[in-house]
Amino acid sequence: MKKILLVEDDPNLGLLLQDYLQLKGKFEVVLCVDGDEGLRAFTKQSYDLLILDVMMPKKDGFTLGKEIRKINDHVPIIFATAKAMIEDKTQAFNLGGDDYITKPFRIEELLLRINALLKRTEGSEKKADEMQTHFKIGKYEFDYSAQIIIIGSLQQKLSTKEAELLRLLCLHKNEVLTREEALLNIWHDDNYFNGRSMDVFLSKIRKYLKDDPNVEIVNVHGRGYKLLIN
Repeated sequence: MKKILLVEDDPNLGLLLQDYLQLKGKFEVVLCVDGDEGLRAFTKQSYDLLILDVMMPKKDGFTLGKEIRKINDHVPIIFATAKAMIEDKTQAFNLGGDDYITKPFRIEELLLRINALLKRTEGSEKKADEMQTHFKIGKYEFDYSAQIIIIGSLQQKLSTKEAELLRLLCLHKNEVLTREEALLNIWHDDNYFNGRSMDVFLSKIRKYLKDDPNVEIVNVHGRGYKLLIN
């Protein structure tokens, strides 16, 4: 299920959009009522698409979009606003927006735009994930290509399997990485013996990351693992 972050300060419109997109679009929709709350929600988990109202208290949508682009330069962003001047649309696209819809709009049109944007960007997002080799894990820096974890002046060399497993966890940050997906991606077979081997590698990775209490790899019973970064 695709996950959408909706940041809209009008509670009636926000709830209406959330209900419609969850029912008709089959999306999981997280609703925030201002820009500050939206930024906090974005840093806690991964999203497939963002819908940002422009005129909001505390932090407007353009400012929020600009800050999000410093963190993630490929997640699709749709700006929604009553401002229809060409200057506003130009600003939206210059800030890294992928689409712009003017209020009032039909919810059906928004859904069509969302589906078109997700379809268009799905391939490029996969390529971006495949190319990503550097990750920030709390106080740690992880260089997948060099197979090292860095904290301050200290470096920890990883084995190939450890690096591959940690990279998968990073790509699923704050989300469940299923046991089957990890085994099939790295060992190409999810048999019992490979599963035991993966458990050993996970124990080693946990030790490597123990110096930051805000970083944790937890077991999700019956499903897999989750890299939590608070």
